[in-house]
Amino acid sequence: MSDLRKVVIDGTEVEVDGAMTLIQACEQVGVEVPRFCYHERLSIAGNCRMCLVEVVGGPPKPTASCAMQVRDLRPGPEGQPPVVKTNSPMVKKAREGVMEFLLINHPLDCPICDQGGECDLQDQAMAYGVDFSRYREPKRATDDLDLGPLVETHMTRCISCTRCVRFTTEVAGIAQMGQTGRGEDAEITSYLGETLDSNMQGNIIDLCPVGALVSKPYAFTARPWELTKTESIDVMDALGSNIRVDTKGREVMRILPRNHDGVNEEWISDKSRFVWDGLKRQRLDTPYIRENGKLRKAGWAEALTAAAAAMKGKKPAGLLGDLAPVEAAFALKQMIEAQGGSVECRTDGIKVPAGNRSAYVGTATIEDIDTAEAIMLIGTNPRVEAPVLNARLRKAWSRGANVGLVGPQVDLTYEYTHIGNSPDVITDLLGRDHSEVAKKSSMIIVGAGALAREDGDAVLAAVMALAESTKSTFMILHTAAGRVGALDVGAVTDGGLTAALDGAEVVYNLGADEGDVPAGAFVIYQGSHGDRGAHRADIILPAAAYTEENGLFVNTEGRPQLALRASFPPGEAKENWAILRALSAELGATLPYDSMAQLRQAIVSAHPHLGQIDEVTENEWQPIKAKKPGKAAFKYAITDFYLTNPIARASGLMAELSANAKARANPAVAAE
Repeated sequence: MSDLRKVVIDGTEVEVDGAMTLIQACEQVGVEVPRFCYHERLSIAGNCRMCLVEVVGGPPKPTASCAMQVRDLRPGPEGQPPVVKTNSPMVKKAREGVMEFLLINHPLDCPICDQGGECDLQDQAMAYGVDFSRYREPKRATDDLDLGPLVETHMTRCISCTRCVRFTTEVAGIAQMGQTGRGEDAEITSYLGETLDSNMQGNIIDLCPVGALVSKPYAFTARPWELTKTESIDVMDALGSNIRVDTKGREVMRILPRNHDGVNEEWISDKSRFVWDGLKRQRLDTPYIRENGKLRKAGWAEALTAAAAAMKGKKPAGLLGDLAPVEAAFALKQMIEAQGGSVECRTDGIKVPAGNRSAYVGTATIEDIDTAEAIMLIGTNPRVEAPVLNARLRKAWSRGANVGLVGPQVDLTYEYTHIGNSPDVITDLLGRDHSEVAKKSSMIIVGAGALAREDGDAVLAAVMALAESTKSTFMILHTAAGRVGALDVGAVTDGGLTAALDGAEVVYNLGADEGDVPAGAFVIYQGSHGDRGAHRADIILPAAAYTEENGLFVNTEGRPQLALRASFPPGEAKENWAILRALSAELGATLPYDSMAQLRQAIVSAHPHLGQIDEVTENEWQPIKAKKPGKAAFKYAITDFYLTNPIARASGLMAELSANAKARANPAVAAE
């Protein structure tokens, strides 16, 4: 039940929830209150004192607006609503004093600081500070920390807002950062000099309001005003995190998160943030044709003619990779089926049926995690498969949700009940009375690893039956960004990958670098990087990466989102759909669209829900006929978080992080 209270803020009377803090109430009125330590997604520290306001009739001193609730305000002498002033002389003087104290020890190194141009301290010193300082003593200096290859530290600039400590502890779920000492000796440090062991540590760079924590790979490469900023979608996992790609000329300089409460809040994983150096390495920038066992460079006309000649009169099979946008999946399906072949997107062998959206997407949204009281994870390790989703699960756990895990025991950063490790557990649970669980809001999340087994369809049927008997919402956590979109457009073959490749003389491989292609087939590879698929190819057609073309991606909850082009493909590389359109003309079966707009029109007319951008459509529940799953233990879909796709494998930074993670997991042991 809401507890509405009236309050007057800078002369405007407003009715707000009594549980709100004054800083939140001010935001509702549109009054900006400066802050350094306060962040709406972290606990309240109340230690920077920048958000001071005057409470009329209260104590004769300013109040920290982040730490006082509206319900704690006293009404006026005749019951009038309490009055809060954010721009009175008292407040102005208090803020100037706070800013003077903050700058006492701050090294004024703005010209060489990477935060310059987007620094909260700079902005607020200009808006709320004074143009002089009464401090003449020597400034305090602090040693820098080594937090690993991602976050560079300049701890002399630190203002002890503790945002990084609260984020790593509360959201990322690691206990390696803290504050030691008091007064002048207080400093933020990592315990025993440890580097950070988290897949989400890059977010502390965004949270730091000064230049104490900056991006190590991006350091000294660009200033914010030089960059072109493009809003896009991340493809490193199937969550569909909203990102901003910053480019300088044709080069991607950095990737930052965008706020989207329904998907990633305002966090992204380290792979999403730092994979951009992989966009520059091992790129395919010109077509190749294999002659006498060796690849040689060719022109587009020659390569397309050769590809068409290889495909004519033969049975083709199309393989769709993990990072392919919906447009490429739709065009490939049309082109291959016109030649009498079939297309398959489930290259990891995941046993989900096409056409039944409740069985390959589910009925839950990511936001449902926030209100769930009981969550069961089956065959998934979300800390590795979708770290941002795992942070959301941790938030639900911290609010009191019970989490159960069926699968090998791992550190998920929060406590859970380990129920078992095999499908037997699910069949056991099916036989029990679930009337108590059905009264709670519960959720089941099943991982791709649980469904990419021989008995994956039986596991899926059992899990869906369990969801039905417990009245739980149900979600499949995919590992590939392009998977749901490809399933939506029907880029599948009855019988899966084996049936698609059976008898195929030509394999058209569109960025599928994770699986194997049969030995005898002629392979045409279309992709962005010289990875596994390109090594096996007879003809290579260079394509754009996800930052270099407009594309539609459907995330793991079934939400279609638009990725926008931030830069252009290198050399001769072209957009994925354009290559397929050009090849179809060579084959004499031209695809019926000449532009991205026409292609999207064709997609939306065939699959209307894909036109509902950023909306999660409700899926009709269609349970699968139950089969008995096997007894083999579950295995997780991803073992190495950092090297899951061709872009990540081309990144030097991801290779270093992967090596560090392995070294941490297998510490050196002294010889006896």
